[in-house]
Amino acid sequence: MRAIVYSAPGGSEVLSLVDREIATPGTGEVRVRVAVSGVNPTDWKARAGGTQRGDSAEVVPNQDGAGIVDAVGDGVTELTVGDRVWIHLAQHQRPTGTAQEYTVVPASRAIRLPEGVSFELAASLGVPAVTAHRALTVHEDGPTRLSPGALEGRTILVAGGAGAVGHAAIQLARWAGATVIATVSSEEKAGLARAAGAHHTVDYTAGDLVAQVKALAPSGIDQFVEVSLATNAAADAELAANHAVIAFYADNNGETFSMPIRPTFAKNLRVQGVLLYTVGEPALDAAIEDITHALEDGALPVGDADGLPLIWFDLDQTAAAHDAVENAAVGKVLIRVADL
Repeated sequence: MRAIVYSAPGGSEVLSLVDREIATPGTGEVRVRVAVSGVNPTDWKARAGGTQRGDSAEVVPNQDGAGIVDAVGDGVTELTVGDRVWIHLAQHQRPTGTAQEYTVVPASRAIRLPEGVSFELAASLGVPAVTAHRALTVHEDGPTRLSPGALEGRTILVAGGAGAVGHAAIQLARWAGATVIATVSSEEKAGLARAAGAHHTVDYTAGDLVAQVKALAPSGIDQFVEVSLATNAAADAELAANHAVIAFYADNNGETFSMPIRPTFAKNLRVQGVLLYTVGEPALDAAIEDITHALEDGALPVGDADGLPLIWFDLDQTAAAHDAVENAAVGKVLIRVADL
Protein backbone atom coordinates (compact mmCIF):
# COMPACT_ATOMS: atom_id res chain seq x y z
CA MET A 1 0.00 0.00 0.00
CA ARG A 2 1.01 3.63 -0.42
CA ALA A 3 1.91 5.49 2.75
CA ILE A 4 3.48 8.81 3.73
CA VAL A 5 6.26 8.44 6.29
CA TYR A 6 9.02 10.35 8.04
CA SER A 7 11.94 8.97 10.03
CA ALA A 8 13.27 12.18 11.60
CA PRO A 9 11.67 15.45 12.72
CA GLY A 10 11.87 18.45 10.45
CA GLY A 11 10.11 20.46 7.79
CA SER A 12 7.65 18.99 5.35
CA GLU A 13 10.56 17.84 3.19
CA VAL A 14 11.07 14.90 5.58
CA LEU A 15 7.80 13.37 4.35
CA SER A 16 8.08 10.76 1.62
CA LEU A 17 5.77 8.38 -0.22
CA VAL A 18 6.68 4.71 0.23
CA ASP A 19 5.19 1.28 -0.31
CA ARG A 20 4.43 -0.60 2.91
CA GLU A 21 2.92 -3.93 3.89
CA ILE A 22 -0.70 -3.77 5.00
CA ALA A 23 -0.83 -4.32 8.77
CA THR A 24 -3.09 -6.83 10.51
CA PRO A 25 -5.30 -5.56 13.35
CA GLY A 26 -4.56 -6.96 16.78
CA THR A 27 -6.89 -7.57 19.68
CA GLY A 28 -9.28 -4.65 20.11
CA GLU A 29 -8.17 -3.04 16.84
CA VAL A 30 -9.69 -2.46 13.42
CA ARG A 31 -8.15 -1.83 10.03
CA VAL A 32 -9.67 0.99 8.00
CA ARG A 33 -9.27 1.55 4.29
CA VAL A 34 -8.79 5.31 4.29
CA ALA A 35 -10.75 7.48 1.88
CA VAL A 36 -9.82 10.91 3.25
CA SER A 37 -7.13 12.04 5.69
CA GLY A 38 -7.62 15.31 7.58
CA VAL A 39 -4.71 17.63 8.40
CA ASN A 40 -4.56 19.75 11.57
CA PRO A 41 -1.92 22.05 13.09
CA THR A 42 -1.07 19.29 15.56
CA ASP A 43 0.07 17.11 12.64
CA TRP A 44 2.75 19.42 11.28
CA LYS A 45 3.80 20.44 14.80
CA ALA A 46 4.26 16.79 15.82
CA ARG A 47 6.27 16.14 12.66
CA ALA A 48 8.43 19.24 13.12
CA GLY A 49 9.05 18.58 16.81
CA GLY A 50 9.41 14.82 16.68
CA THR A 51 6.58 14.19 19.15
CA GLN A 52 4.14 11.25 18.74
CA ARG A 53 7.09 9.25 17.40
CA GLY A 54 8.21 7.02 20.24
CA ASP A 55 10.79 4.40 19.28
CA SER A 56 9.44 3.77 15.79
CA ALA A 57 11.84 4.06 12.87
CA GLU A 58 9.10 5.49 10.67
CA VAL A 59 5.98 7.49 11.45
CA VAL A 60 2.85 7.89 9.34
CA PRO A 61 1.35 11.33 10.16
CA ASN A 62 -2.18 12.69 10.64
CA GLN A 63 -4.64 12.07 13.45
CA ASP A 64 -7.96 12.35 11.60
CA GLY A 65 -9.56 10.56 8.69
CA ALA A 66 -12.47 8.59 7.34
CA GLY A 67 -13.01 5.37 5.44
CA ILE A 68 -14.40 1.85 5.57
CA VAL A 69 -13.61 -0.89 8.09
CA ASP A 70 -11.64 -3.55 6.20
CA ALA A 71 -10.81 -6.01 9.00
CA VAL A 72 -11.44 -6.39 12.73
CA GLY A 73 -9.26 -7.90 15.43
CA ASP A 74 -10.23 -10.26 18.22
CA GLY A 75 -12.64 -8.87 20.78
CA VAL A 76 -14.11 -6.19 18.55
CA THR A 77 -17.90 -6.31 18.62
CA GLU A 78 -18.96 -2.71 18.03
CA LEU A 79 -17.77 -2.54 14.41
CA THR A 80 -17.95 -4.90 11.45
CA VAL A 81 -16.30 -5.11 8.05
CA GLY A 82 -17.96 -2.63 5.69
CA ASP A 83 -18.85 -0.02 8.32
CA ARG A 84 -18.22 3.56 7.25
CA VAL A 85 -16.30 5.34 10.03
CA TRP A 86 -14.55 8.53 11.06
CA ILE A 87 -11.21 8.25 12.80
CA HIS A 88 -9.81 10.42 15.58
CA LEU A 89 -6.48 10.30 17.44
CA ALA A 90 -5.16 7.69 15.04
CA GLN A 91 -1.54 8.65 15.72
CA HIS A 92 -1.84 9.37 19.45
CA GLN A 93 0.86 7.32 21.22
CA ARG A 94 1.20 5.31 18.01
CA PRO A 95 3.50 5.70 15.01
CA THR A 96 0.80 5.20 12.39
CA GLY A 97 -1.77 7.80 11.33
CA THR A 98 -4.17 8.24 8.43
CA ALA A 99 -1.84 9.42 5.63
CA GLN A 100 -1.87 5.93 4.11
CA GLU A 101 -4.24 3.65 2.25
CA TYR A 102 -4.90 1.37 5.24
CA THR A 103 -4.53 2.25 8.90
CA VAL A 104 -4.90 0.12 12.04
CA VAL A 105 -6.38 1.86 15.09
CA PRO A 106 -8.00 0.89 18.40
CA ALA A 107 -11.68 0.22 17.77
CA SER A 108 -12.58 3.12 20.07
CA ARG A 109 -10.88 5.49 17.63
CA ALA A 110 -13.09 4.48 14.69
CA ILE A 111 -16.65 5.78 15.01
CA ARG A 112 -19.51 4.53 12.86
CA LEU A 113 -20.96 7.26 10.64
CA PRO A 114 -24.65 8.08 10.51
CA GLU A 115 -26.33 7.45 7.18
CA GLY A 116 -25.55 10.05 4.53
CA VAL A 117 -22.50 11.65 6.17
CA SER A 118 -19.78 12.16 3.56
CA PHE A 119 -16.17 11.13 4.03
CA GLU A 120 -15.01 14.73 3.62
CA LEU A 121 -17.23 15.82 6.50
CA ALA A 122 -16.16 12.79 8.53
CA ALA A 123 -12.46 13.56 8.05
CA SER A 124 -13.07 17.17 9.13
CA LEU A 125 -14.29 16.15 12.60
CA GLY A 126 -11.65 14.64 14.91
CA VAL A 127 -9.36 17.23 16.45
CA PRO A 128 -11.57 20.28 15.66
CA ALA A 129 -14.95 18.92 16.72
CA VAL A 130 -13.74 17.07 19.83
CA THR A 131 -11.75 20.13 20.95
CA ALA A 132 -14.75 22.39 20.39
CA HIS A 133 -17.03 20.04 22.33
CA ARG A 134 -14.69 20.02 25.31
CA ALA A 135 -14.34 23.80 25.26
CA LEU A 136 -18.12 24.14 25.39
CA THR A 137 -18.61 21.70 28.29
CA VAL A 138 -16.22 22.90 31.01
CA HIS A 139 -18.39 25.58 32.65
CA GLU A 140 -18.73 25.03 36.40
CA ASP A 141 -22.53 25.02 36.05
CA GLY A 142 -22.50 22.67 33.08
CA PRO A 143 -23.63 21.38 30.77
CA THR A 144 -21.19 18.49 30.55
CA ARG A 145 -23.01 17.23 27.46
CA LEU A 146 -24.32 19.02 24.38
CA SER A 147 -27.75 18.61 22.84
CA PRO A 148 -30.42 20.95 21.47
CA GLY A 149 -31.22 23.48 24.21
CA ALA A 150 -28.26 22.57 26.45
CA LEU A 151 -26.72 26.06 26.07
CA GLU A 152 -29.99 27.98 25.89
CA GLY A 153 -29.58 31.45 27.40
CA ARG A 154 -25.78 31.43 27.15
CA THR A 155 -23.71 33.84 25.06
CA ILE A 156 -20.60 32.24 23.59
CA LEU A 157 -17.66 34.11 22.09
CA VAL A 158 -15.63 32.06 19.61
CA ALA A 159 -12.24 33.60 18.85
CA GLY A 160 -11.03 32.83 15.35
CA GLY A 161 -14.44 31.90 14.03
CA ALA A 162 -13.13 31.05 10.55
CA GLY A 163 -10.75 28.34 11.77
CA ALA A 164 -11.59 24.64 11.90
CA VAL A 165 -12.05 24.54 15.70
CA GLY A 166 -13.87 27.86 15.60
CA HIS A 167 -16.16 26.54 12.87
CA ALA A 168 -17.03 23.42 14.88
CA ALA A 169 -17.53 25.50 18.06
CA ILE A 170 -19.95 27.83 16.28
CA GLN A 171 -21.93 24.92 14.88
CA LEU A 172 -22.08 22.96 18.14
CA ALA A 173 -22.95 26.04 20.22
CA ARG A 174 -25.67 27.05 17.77
CA TRP A 175 -27.04 23.48 17.73
CA ALA A 176 -27.11 23.58 21.55
CA GLY A 177 -29.11 26.82 21.59
CA ALA A 178 -26.49 29.47 22.46
CA THR A 179 -26.16 32.97 21.07
CA VAL A 180 -22.84 32.95 19.23
CA ILE A 181 -20.44 35.83 18.61
CA ALA A 182 -17.35 35.11 16.51
CA THR A 183 -14.25 37.28 16.21
CA VAL A 184 -12.56 37.43 12.80
CA SER A 185 -9.90 39.43 10.99
CA SER A 186 -11.61 40.21 7.67
CA GLU A 187 -14.99 40.48 5.97
CA GLU A 188 -14.24 37.26 4.10
CA LYS A 189 -13.79 35.42 7.38
CA ALA A 190 -16.86 37.13 8.82
CA GLY A 191 -18.86 35.63 5.96
CA LEU A 192 -17.52 32.18 6.77
CA ALA A 193 -18.38 32.52 10.47
CA ARG A 194 -21.89 33.67 9.62
CA ALA A 195 -22.29 30.76 7.20
CA ALA A 196 -21.29 28.42 10.04
CA GLY A 197 -24.10 29.86 12.15
CA ALA A 198 -22.65 32.75 14.15
CA HIS A 199 -25.33 35.27 15.07
CA HIS A 200 -22.80 38.13 15.15
CA THR A 201 -19.22 38.71 14.00
CA VAL A 202 -16.68 41.26 15.18
CA ASP A 203 -13.55 42.24 13.24
CA TYR A 204 -10.87 42.48 15.91
CA THR A 205 -8.59 44.40 13.55
CA ALA A 206 -11.10 47.23 13.11
CA GLY A 207 -11.93 49.44 16.08
CA ASP A 208 -12.30 48.65 19.76
CA LEU A 209 -12.93 44.92 20.19
CA VAL A 210 -14.23 45.24 23.75
CA ALA A 211 -16.65 48.03 22.83
CA GLN A 212 -17.94 46.11 19.82
CA VAL A 213 -18.58 42.94 21.80
CA LYS A 214 -20.17 44.82 24.72
CA ALA A 215 -22.60 46.40 22.30
CA LEU A 216 -23.71 42.92 21.25
CA ALA A 217 -23.59 41.34 24.73
CA PRO A 218 -24.15 44.02 27.39
CA SER A 219 -24.61 41.37 30.10
CA GLY A 220 -21.25 39.82 29.30
CA ILE A 221 -19.93 36.64 27.71
CA ASP A 222 -20.72 33.38 29.50
CA GLN A 223 -18.24 31.15 27.70
CA PHE A 224 -15.19 31.77 25.53
CA VAL A 225 -13.65 29.38 23.03
CA GLU A 226 -10.22 30.96 22.86
CA VAL A 227 -7.43 30.36 20.32
CA SER A 228 -5.08 33.17 21.41
CA LEU A 229 -5.14 33.69 25.16
CA ALA A 230 -1.80 35.51 25.04
CA THR A 231 -3.43 38.22 22.93
CA ASN A 232 -6.96 38.24 24.30
CA ALA A 233 -6.74 37.46 28.03
CA ALA A 234 -7.23 41.01 29.27
CA ALA A 235 -10.09 41.69 26.86
CA ASP A 236 -11.74 38.39 27.78
CA ALA A 237 -11.57 39.27 31.48
CA GLU A 238 -13.26 42.60 30.81
CA LEU A 239 -15.97 41.02 28.65
CA ALA A 240 -16.68 38.07 30.94
CA ALA A 241 -19.97 37.70 32.76
CA ASN A 242 -19.99 36.50 36.37
CA HIS A 243 -18.88 32.85 36.59
CA ALA A 244 -17.71 32.85 32.97
CA VAL A 245 -15.19 30.32 31.67
CA ILE A 246 -12.42 30.97 29.17
CA ALA A 247 -11.58 27.65 27.52
CA PHE A 248 -8.33 27.92 25.56
CA TYR A 249 -6.95 25.23 23.28
CA ALA A 250 -3.87 26.74 21.60
CA ASP A 251 -0.91 29.00 22.26
CA ASN A 252 -1.25 31.17 19.16
CA ASN A 253 0.70 34.46 19.32
CA GLY A 254 2.48 33.71 22.57
CA GLU A 255 3.37 31.19 25.26
CA THR A 256 2.33 33.27 28.29
CA PHE A 257 -0.63 35.43 29.24
CA SER A 258 -1.55 37.96 31.90
CA MET A 259 -4.91 39.12 33.21
CA PRO A 260 -6.05 41.94 35.47
CA ILE A 261 -6.58 40.49 38.93
CA ARG A 262 -9.61 42.41 40.17
CA PRO A 263 -12.11 41.63 37.39
CA THR A 264 -10.83 38.07 37.27
CA PHE A 265 -11.59 37.22 40.89
CA ALA A 266 -14.55 39.60 41.20
CA LYS A 267 -16.30 37.70 38.42
CA ASN A 268 -15.32 34.25 39.71
CA LEU A 269 -13.68 33.72 36.37
CA ARG A 270 -12.41 30.28 35.33
CA VAL A 271 -9.57 29.88 32.83
CA GLN A 272 -9.61 26.32 31.53
CA GLY A 273 -7.01 24.65 29.34
CA VAL A 274 -8.24 22.14 26.76
CA LEU A 275 -6.05 19.45 25.17
CA LEU A 276 -7.77 16.38 23.79
CA TYR A 277 -4.65 14.18 24.10
CA THR A 278 -4.79 14.37 27.89
CA VAL A 279 -8.47 15.05 28.53
CA GLY A 280 -9.27 11.41 29.33
CA GLU A 281 -11.52 8.75 27.88
CA PRO A 282 -14.79 9.81 29.60
CA ALA A 283 -14.58 13.28 28.02
CA LEU A 284 -13.68 11.78 24.65
CA ASP A 285 -16.58 9.33 24.86
CA ALA A 286 -19.00 12.13 25.70
CA ALA A 287 -17.76 14.20 22.77
CA ILE A 288 -18.11 11.26 20.36
CA GLU A 289 -21.68 10.57 21.42
CA ASP A 290 -22.75 14.21 21.19
CA ILE A 291 -20.97 14.78 17.87
CA THR A 292 -22.74 11.71 16.48
CA HIS A 293 -26.10 13.16 17.50
CA ALA A 294 -25.18 16.51 15.93
CA LEU A 295 -24.27 14.68 12.71
CA GLU A 296 -27.62 12.91 12.78
CA ASP A 297 -29.29 16.33 13.07
CA GLY A 298 -27.26 17.69 10.14
CA ALA A 299 -25.67 20.31 12.42
CA LEU A 300 -22.03 19.99 11.31
CA PRO A 301 -21.86 20.55 7.53
CA VAL A 302 -18.65 21.63 5.80
CA GLY A 303 -17.84 23.32 2.50
CA ASP A 304 -17.96 26.85 1.12
CA ALA A 305 -21.68 27.34 1.74
CA ASP A 306 -21.34 26.21 5.36
CA GLY A 307 -18.35 28.32 6.33
CA LEU A 308 -15.47 25.84 6.02
CA PRO A 309 -13.99 25.67 2.50
CA LEU A 310 -12.39 22.35 1.65
CA ILE A 311 -8.82 22.43 0.32
CA TRP A 312 -7.86 19.19 -1.39
CA PHE A 313 -4.52 17.47 -1.95
CA ASP A 314 -3.60 14.01 -3.22
CA LEU A 315 -1.68 11.58 -1.03
CA ASP A 316 1.60 12.29 -2.81
CA GLN A 317 1.05 15.99 -2.03
CA THR A 318 0.93 15.48 1.76
CA ALA A 319 3.96 17.75 2.27
CA ALA A 320 2.10 20.56 0.50
CA ALA A 321 -0.97 19.84 2.62
CA HIS A 322 1.09 20.18 5.80
CA ASP A 323 2.58 23.42 4.49
CA ALA A 324 -0.90 24.78 3.75
CA VAL A 325 -1.99 24.21 7.35
CA GLU A 326 1.25 25.63 8.73
CA ASN A 327 0.72 28.74 6.61
CA ALA A 328 -2.81 29.22 8.02
CA ALA A 329 -4.85 28.25 4.96
CA VAL A 330 -8.45 29.40 5.40
CA GLY A 331 -10.52 26.24 5.32
CA LYS A 332 -10.13 22.55 6.04
CA VAL A 333 -7.15 20.83 4.43
CA LEU A 334 -7.96 17.30 3.30
CA ILE A 335 -5.97 14.57 1.55
CA ARG A 336 -7.73 12.41 -1.00
CA VAL A 337 -6.39 8.90 -0.33
CA ALA A 338 -8.84 6.67 -2.20
CA ASP A 339 -12.15 6.94 -4.05
CA LEU A 340 -14.41 4.74 -1.94
